Amino acid sequence: MKDFKMSFVAAGDMLIQRKISTAYDGFEQLKKYISKADVRFFNLETTLHNGEYFGNQFYGGSYLYADPSVLDIAKEYGFNMLSFANNHTMDYSYGGMLATLDNVNKAGFVNAGVGKNLDDAAAPGYLDTPSGRVALISVVSTMMNPAAMAGKQSRQIIGRPGVNPLRFDEKIELTPEQFEIVEYIAQNSDINAKDNISRAEGYQNPLPDGITVLKDLKFFKGNKTYYHTSPNQEDVDRVKKAIYEAQMHADYVIISIHSHEVGGKSKETPAPFLEEFAHMCIDSGANAVIGHGPHLIRPLEIYKGCPIFYSLGDFILHNESIPKLPEDLYEKYGLTSDNTMRELFCKRSANYTRGLMTDRRMFESFIPYFEIENGKMTHLELLPIELDFEEPRWKNGNPHVRTDCNILERLAEMSAAYGTKISIDEYGIGIVEL
Repeated sequence: MKDFKMSFVAAGDMLIQRKISTAYDGFEQLKKYISKADVRFFNLETTLHNGEYFGNQFYGGSYLYADPSVLDIAKEYGFNMLSFANNHTMDYSYGGMLATLDNVNKAGFVNAGVGKNLDDAAAPGYLDTPSGRVALISVVSTMMNPAAMAGKQSRQIIGRPGVNPLRFDEKIELTPEQFEIVEYIAQNSDINAKDNISRAEGYQNPLPDGITVLKDLKFFKGNKTYYHTSPNQEDVDRVKKAIYEAQMHADYVIISIHSHEVGGKSKETPAPFLEEFAHMCIDSGANAVIGHGPHLIRPLEIYKGCPIFYSLGDFILHNESIPKLPEDLYEKYGLTSDNTMRELFCKRSANYTRGLMTDRRMFESFIPYFEIENGKMTHLELLPIELDFEEPRWKNGNPHVRTDCNILERLAEMSAAYGTKISIDEYGIGIVEL
């Protein structure tokens, strides 16, 4: 039984691409709020180097890198713990990933989720504070390509650098009539011919009973039409093992999960596998799950007395302040690097009528502050922030405390389905009923 109190703050995606003057109006207010906690976490949504590495074939939607000195800005805000296990970790391949890991370690940030092999990436990071010790375990489900996954070492060969993955299994339930149609297509189109030969030769595992496939899509016969997702058992077992180990070395354990996957048609709805994974983490002994990834807020759930933040949204959003890009991204939009960055962003955003930077929700977020005493969460409050949506591109994306209630009202509405009750006090702070 814990016989002391610890405090925690968490922020979402710090997609930082340019330096920020910490003299801006509102910075000190944020710094004061963040710094009052013992544990101060954020997700670093960029690689850190000076553009000396080649761009990967698979990247997180944009190629992100920033000068390593941006970590000094993170320190100025008061943060002391981070993860950069996300869909941008491998934007600049292994060179960019390892440079980022080196820069994060040199700056003294406790981190987890990325390593020189799978054991390294899966291991908890530990933060020592005057109030106690906290373990961080970090995973990512949105990897863009399986090559981002770290690999195990063998007795003969060193492991592969990469992220600690949370894969998820997918299959589509069909009615008997629909299933017959899919089976007919599979058997008569030869779409699976190459894979069937590979399975017969032993290079792929045989299909489970009752499953038919169209390439990578798996189908099974049921009573409805539904897309099922569940966390990969191998990855779940690895995280449970890390939680078990961390409980021996730390007072509390927090989980970071970067996930863009959606449940249903709304970007604000977490995928079913994410809910299942978050519950498993709490059931296994974690004290909080901190989600980020889709660049907007998702519901807050209190599960067995522990907070699950399905997405904290953005803390900094500089998605169109990228200094330069590989040729691949220009080619994607029918351009070349002879074109300017502005021309590329205009093409991608249809002259700034679509995309992250045109959606106000991406510029609205919150920072939770919570306390755990004697092993139980005793207080949870939420500070709403906004990221200067109305400002020009070169200036927007930086966080300020929000003065009205719109963000927290929206969060309360989407969280009600999880039984979460949020009230707003006279200072505009959200208070969560525990």
